[in-house]
Amino acid sequence: MISTTDIVITIGYIIFIVTIGLWAGTRKKKAEQTSSNDYFLAGKTLKWPMIGLALFATNISCLHLVSLAQSGFDSGLLNGNFEWMAAFTLILLAVFFIPFYIRSGVTTLPDFLERRYNRACRDWLAFISIISAVIIHIAFSFLAGGIVLETLFGINMYTSIIAIAALTGLYTIIGGLRAVVVTETIQSIVLIAGAIIITIFSWNKLGGWENLTTVLQQQDSMDKLSMIRPIGDESGMSWISIFLGYPILGIWYWCADQTIVQRALGAKNEDQAKAGVLFCGFIKILPVFIFVLPGLFAYALYKSNLMDLSSIQTVVDGKTVVNTKGIYTLMITQLLPSGLIGILVAALLSGLMSQIAGALNSIATLSSYDLYKRFKPQTSDKKLVTVGRWSASIALLISIGLLPLLNQYTSLFEGINDIIAHIAPPITCVFLLGVFWKKASGKAAQYTLWLGSFLGIVVFAINKLNPDTLIGKIPFMMMAFYLFIACVTIQVSCSYIYPVVHTEQSKKLYWNSFWEPLQVKGWPGMGNYKFLSALLLTIMVVLYCYFK
Repeated sequence: MISTTDIVITIGYIIFIVTIGLWAGTRKKKAEQTSSNDYFLAGKTLKWPMIGLALFATNISCLHLVSLAQSGFDSGLLNGNFEWMAAFTLILLAVFFIPFYIRSGVTTLPDFLERRYNRACRDWLAFISIISAVIIHIAFSFLAGGIVLETLFGINMYTSIIAIAALTGLYTIIGGLRAVVVTETIQSIVLIAGAIIITIFSWNKLGGWENLTTVLQQQDSMDKLSMIRPIGDESGMSWISIFLGYPILGIWYWCADQTIVQRALGAKNEDQAKAGVLFCGFIKILPVFIFVLPGLFAYALYKSNLMDLSSIQTVVDGKTVVNTKGIYTLMITQLLPSGLIGILVAALLSGLMSQIAGALNSIATLSSYDLYKRFKPQTSDKKLVTVGRWSASIALLISIGLLPLLNQYTSLFEGINDIIAHIAPPITCVFLLGVFWKKASGKAAQYTLWLGSFLGIVVFAINKLNPDTLIGKIPFMMMAFYLFIACVTIQVSCSYIYPVVHTEQSKKLYWNSFWEPLQVKGWPGMGNYKFLSALLLTIMVVLYCYFK
């Protein structure tokens, strides 16, 4: 049972974050508050530490804490690949994409696509980006947060979600990106601290790494410590699925998704943006150890009779089944003393509120710049901010309405990646070919986005309506790769049918060679993006070799 102390800590934290968010978003002069540049991009004043922490906070939500612990319990470290592979795509963002985004001065990524391709590409990406932000970044986060708060406090899931939505929306809609980034910086620290606490307590309860390996050997489950599984592994995430499929998901998510990249677009300059992105890459090493590993410790504790799972067990056809969605909540209540439980709940709320805040700000930006301003180009800054605020409010309501549908997934983390696998391929394709191939034409990109998205929807529908078909049996990571190959085929073919006619802008938005971006000098010393990229790459290779 949650103590009064923990409830006070939780409520105090929520009040603190909302107050900080409102202060950060409204402390500027009134004229600056209604400036669209200040509202949507924090006046382009962000520096690398804040960018890195904000990127991490926007990425990591309550969903990650809950679902990565669930995956650690169910399959071990395997789903940690989604965290570590992100480091490679963040290097791509820093080295190959950031220079174009910052130099072109774009406010949104659909704006970038218009400059590289045409207006139709901008419209489609804006529409898809808003839909994905509502479903992936907001609705799934609400669902995970609602499940946790209902389990811990006994509050009706929808009641708690509506309350969190109102409070997060308050400072986000009023304060814009500045409020979002300031609160995300604080929330990243709280989130990481909370995750470290649960890791330490689960480690101590089990008795350390040696006891973990002993239990896994007894259960014939040593594969749970492996990040790389053989081809044909029943998880559907063999090494080939990860190394072929993840880049398709990761490049869209980290390099072409407005919700994520908007933090870098608000950077003071290109070097600050690159350093912030790579800083996030280093932080992404942590989740395997502080989000996934605690779930594996919970599995070992359960098998050692040191953890009671009766509250999340049900009997189905005479067999005891564990609903592992609630494993993180049980770890909090069974492993932590009063007081620390409140801190962990604050960490969960940090993840929930930060991702929702980031998504709302990107929806506001996309709706204002890429949709409303198109039809009313003379719109004032004040009006754009107003449109953005109303768009964010509507997005909150829609996301709450989607919750019953999304709750049908057994694993929320797999659910979110399943959806991304069908959204990402055409977007990843047009961004990659646009930046690395000068012959990629606007008309070809337009058809690729349209046909690729339609193909993804059809495949997703077949998979859900009749999972016993050949398509339904393909792991979602490999499906993402196959859809990407289809999109590349469409775009390359159409680029020869409809040859590119470059504008003065588009001529400056592709690399002539793979090595060209590495000729940019950057900061001197250890802060140089080339040194940081090489260091991060080396660390990741070493980690994969150890946990293979």
